[in-house]
Amino acid sequence: MSAAAMDYEPAGELKIGQVGIANLRIRTLDVDKLVEEMRGRVQRAPKLFLRAAVVIDFGGLANTPDTDTARALLDGLRKAGVLPVALAYGSSDTERLAEALGLPLLAKFRAQYERADGAPETAPPQPAPPRPRETAPDTAPARSAPARAATNGNPGMIHVPLVRSGQQIYADNRDLTVLTAVGAGAEVIADGSVHIYGPLRGRALAGAQGNEQARIFCREFHAELVAIAGHYKVLEDIPKELRGKAVQVWLQDEQLHIAALDTP
Repeated sequence: MSAAAMDYEPAGELKIGQVGIANLRIRTLDVDKLVEEMRGRVQRAPKLFLRAAVVIDFGGLANTPDTDTARALLDGLRKAGVLPVALAYGSSDTERLAEALGLPLLAKFRAQYERADGAPETAPPQPAPPRPRETAPDTAPARSAPARAATNGNPGMIHVPLVRSGQQIYADNRDLTVLTAVGAGAEVIADGSVHIYGPLRGRALAGAQGNEQARIFCREFHAELVAIAGHYKVLEDIPKELRGKAVQVWLQDEQLHIAALDTP
């Protein structure tokens, strides 16, 4: 078997930010591999990634790439179907590179999605540590207790009307409960957990400020995308037997898990 066939480690780790902008953190500076990975993501979920705005983050590399290599990566990503719109700030070298490429810097983009040990030295201070975690089970319980509220104890936000295509609902530092449906092309975001009592056809993002204990619950699952603390799955990544079912989504060992909930 060839060395290429044995290489299962992704060259780029993609996370979804609070406002739906993708943050492509470069782990290995292999332009061809990065372009092919992104082309595959676009092909698997064209409605989600085609012509999507992407922030390029070189903070995972020991050295900032030279201008020619960075420009080749940007050109390749555009041909793959996405639109690089900025660099994530990491150092003065990154600042000079952004200037040479004619791209803006997003200085605070990553801070709320990265663990403290992975954040750049210039990142803003992290929030106060949460209370001790409860250990997540290896498999989802048949009927889970309600997920903890966001860290400051704010009452949850309740949204009654249908969340229509193009709408975005955000629960700042609290849980979000949607009493109806989330339509295709709509987005619901919470710093705590997300509870949806109708069909979920759009996107749901929980733990937007990095709370890995947040969960997503919905009564009828058709989501375009679900994410917790930046870790995401798109519909094409989800077993077909879970589609249309009542499910919960949780994060364990940096892996997103989705399982059916028992319903009466």
